[in-house]
Amino acid sequence: MDKQNENIDTPNSEYENKQFYLIEEDKKIYENIKAVLTESQSKVISAINSAMVQAYWEIGREINEAVGERAEYGKKLLQFLAERLTADFGKGFKMSNLRNMRKFYQTFPIRYALRSELSWTHYRLLMRVNEPKRREFYLAESADSGWTARQLERQINSLFYERLLATQKMHREEVAREIFEKVPTTKADNFLKDPYVLEFLDFKDNVKYKVFGSCRQRKFVCIKLYVISSYRE
Repeated sequence: MDKQNENIDTPNSEYENKQFYLIEEDKKIYENIKAVLTESQSKVISAINSAMVQAYWEIGREINEAVGERAEYGKKLLQFLAERLTADFGKGFKMSNLRNMRKFYQTFPIRYALRSELSWTHYRLLMRVNEPKRREFYLAESADSGWTARQLERQINSLFYERLLATQKMHREEVAREIFEKVPTTKADNFLKDPYVLEFLDFKDNVKYKVFGSCRQRKFVCIKLYVISSYRE
């Protein structure tokens, strides 16, 4: 009799079992929703990054083709464009930035060769590498290994290319993994916290946005709010 009673759940244990299954179900629902949001955020980030890099490449091409070898005209054109574009689109279009966009086109003249994994900050760092072979190496490694801009900068400054060549093949993978330990990814690497991205989107510093109405009615503003929220965390 006692053995039979051991197999019979008491009312209390039945309640606990039910609660356990409900919690597990809640966790599953949460994970599903989390996956949806993560994927959606990734798509938004990818879209912004791609649009930004492609736009700067096109701007660089326009300026380069217009200026050609006319240096004096180039100075006047950049000054004119900087004034007009800054008035219309914000501070991301100063003369120095426009020069960088022209250099971007000159350094990477083949549009389809641009890597979608890399941000404008990555490309600004890559443009500092003068030797084409080294630059192509860092471009490929950065994209394939998923380096953040901070990691790429450290690899360039620490002469990773030369160190790797000087390392025996059997130890190269170990050397390549160093960067993820020495410069781990942090919240500071969030693409939406990149000041160049904020300039591209023309977000003003220390400005709070408030939206009235539904997100359906103001889809763009909702995306804008999400970026501001991420930036201020």
